[in-house]
Amino acid sequence: MSSLISCVSWVKRGVAVQHPEKYVLDDQELQRVSALARIELEDARKELEAAHKAAGLMGVGAEGEEADDADEDESAWVDEDDDAEKDVIDEDTPMDVDGPVSKPAKGSKDDDDLAEYNLDDYDDDDNDVLPATGPFSNIKGLTYYRNNDEDPYITLKEDDDEVEREELEVLPTDNLLVTAKTEDDISQLEIYVYDESQENLYAHHDLMLPSFPLCLEWLDFPPVTSPSAQGSAGSPAKQFGNYIAVGTLEPEIEIWSLDVVEAMYPDMVLGRPDKTAAHVPTPLGTGKKKRKKTKHRAASAAHHVDAVLSLSWNRTHRNLLASASADRTVKLWDLNRDPTISGVGEEGQGALRSFDVHKDKVQAVQWNSKEPTVLLTGSYDRTVRTFDSRAPDAGVVAMVGADVEAIRWDPWEAHGFYVSLENGLVLNFDARTLPSNMNSPSPARFTLAAHDGAASALDVNPHIRGCLATGGTDKIVKVWNVVEDSDLEKRQVSLVISRDLGVGKVFSTAWSPDDPLTLAAAGSAAKMQIWDVGANAGARKALGPKLAQAGRELKEKTGGGVVGVSSDNEDSSGDEDEGEE
Repeated sequence: MSSLISCVSWVKRGVAVQHPEKYVLDDQELQRVSALARIELEDARKELEAAHKAAGLMGVGAEGEEADDADEDESAWVDEDDDAEKDVIDEDTPMDVDGPVSKPAKGSKDDDDLAEYNLDDYDDDDNDVLPATGPFSNIKGLTYYRNNDEDPYITLKEDDDEVEREELEVLPTDNLLVTAKTEDDISQLEIYVYDESQENLYAHHDLMLPSFPLCLEWLDFPPVTSPSAQGSAGSPAKQFGNYIAVGTLEPEIEIWSLDVVEAMYPDMVLGRPDKTAAHVPTPLGTGKKKRKKTKHRAASAAHHVDAVLSLSWNRTHRNLLASASADRTVKLWDLNRDPTISGVGEEGQGALRSFDVHKDKVQAVQWNSKEPTVLLTGSYDRTVRTFDSRAPDAGVVAMVGADVEAIRWDPWEAHGFYVSLENGLVLNFDARTLPSNMNSPSPARFTLAAHDGAASALDVNPHIRGCLATGGTDKIVKVWNVVEDSDLEKRQVSLVISRDLGVGKVFSTAWSPDDPLTLAAAGSAAKMQIWDVGANAGARKALGPKLAQAGRELKEKTGGGVVGVSSDNEDSSGDEDEGEE
């Protein structure tokens, strides 16, 4: 797949600054970047010096006396006859004449005919010229002005800076959406603005990425290496911000500010960017035929050595970020610590903790919002584990029977969580009933056959209890309603609505942090769509009572309820009942 969106993340209203700043590459920023990626910049400097020396040896780009000598040597080859010939060549020649045009001889008839036009004094200023007469005598002349500011006849001046400032403005009623997009081998973060009242979605700015992005996580904590966290005499260090953490195929984690446009380098890099080449896989065996299986890369407690597959920010302990990687480890990062790692990672450098709780790639990780020291992890070893980060050996485990695609804690109960699998199933567990080892059974509270293919996307609604959204490789997004039976202590699950949003294989679904029935979805078609589920009458009927219990007002809307990028000419409204079961 050459074009796709692998992940989508919402930004709550009122978080982004109203007028984003432009990136400034000054001396202070160069020093900061040099400290974060010292090896790359040093190599680049050496390459530039070598290129300059090579150019000097070839006589290209010489300066000073060498350049003067070169000009003198070149001029020595120019002959006076060549100068004369050059003057002849430079003269204008009519297209129907073979040779250069010669001036008429003095005293000739042609010379007398041209004399009345006084061409010799044509360019001379003459203040004694008689005033012009005729219908256009009021026009003194036409003057070309470089811009509207210099033209005295234009009274309404345009301020380019002010126009750009208005174009980049983000209103407090706007949401930001961040997509991790790869198109034609070019990876970038695309930041969109969504105005829910006008149902308008448009691209705001983008940030280039060095590698294929796999996961996103929003956070408001300024990393210690961020310019806003350092502060200055005129502006104190900020305690809150608007940042996005990105995990890619490279073993590093990049943290970017969403309030800065045209940024060239992230605010923080977690890992060893100078050792990125070390993550290249090593094949097993020898000879021409290589096995597809590769050796496990030597893990490090200080940094990841393989792709970062999932990220989770701790909203209680705001300086903590958890990451899951293909190197089979889960790492805990302190954003207050200097990320620079020297050597193999000495004490106090790199990751705060490293957890080896799985035997295969760790696909997903998430903090528990009710118990902020507890982590939930899911792996390709077909297990899900939950443990306290202070005592990882005392955790519990659930066998799920297939590779884990996504995991989510239930925000409405501290001990419940959901797991979506490669075989299309979605499971619900109670962590209090799980065993501490894999020798004991770990039954799920209920199992949901959600999709025909892999259930690759999963999210639980933070506004409505028992409402979740799933997406799969069958290209369908589904919304489910989980009803608890207090008497029987059982849960009944029903499908509210399903729809093909035209995003291809669904890789990400995310509920809005502000609108209870709005979600975003994206996938293999490199396209993001926003779906207002409340536009469907059946969804309003099924979820309306729960919404009323939560104290939220149900807004009825007309149309199909799907909003795409404003520049798209496709009709995204469709039939609101399309794909509904």
